[in-house]
Amino acid sequence: MTGRSGSAVLPSAVRVRLGAVAGLAVLVVAGLGGRYAGDGEPGRVDSRVWSELEGVPSPWRDVARAVDFLGEPRGAAALVVLAVAGCLLLRCPRAAVLVVTGAALAVGTTTLLKSLVGRTIHGDDNLAYPSGHTAFLTALALAVALLATGRLGLGRAAGTALVLGAGLVAGAAMGWAQVVLGAHYPTDVLGGWCTALAVIPVTAWVVDRVADAGRANRQ
Repeated sequence: MTGRSGSAVLPSAVRVRLGAVAGLAVLVVAGLGGRYAGDGEPGRVDSRVWSELEGVPSPWRDVARAVDFLGEPRGAAALVVLAVAGCLLLRCPRAAVLVVTGAALAVGTTTLLKSLVGRTIHGDDNLAYPSGHTAFLTALALAVALLATGRLGLGRAAGTALVLGAGLVAGAAMGWAQVVLGAHYPTDVLGGWCTALAVIPVTAWVVDRVADAGRANRQ
């Protein structure tokens, strides 16, 4: 049955498709990282997107700042606490572990990649690729969507659509905010989004394997 404490956080219905998505995401992250390694200027795609978003009026910039706050330490911590509390209220400890571990690994991966890629924005001290804010919010949305997929017992198509749709909405919202505020190049945002798409399915699979092994040892 879905919703029990032993339920998988990576439902079998979406496992293969999300695994394929994770593999493609790794290729995108690596490809963009290689393309912009050591760079400090926007690419053609970046410049084109920036030109479209240039001059966003003040009310929308305030919205962008509010969304950006969700990726800052205090905002991110509040979101994680709320998500974990919801998981525990639903008696889904595995999902709570995925929320914390997945978000941490997504942000940690972007931090490591920033040092390895060395792309900068607004000066040599501001490492840009990939966007940690985008990776965080996307990772959180993916984790919550996986929980919903399992509890609702969704099939392959519906479950995949829900998970990827949630990740797309969260990534687009945070990515838009980062670009509007000039904190990241658009390609940084794409890299952060793909980082979360690569990290969360793998993390969910590991959480399930560890939890299943621990339960088997106790029996």
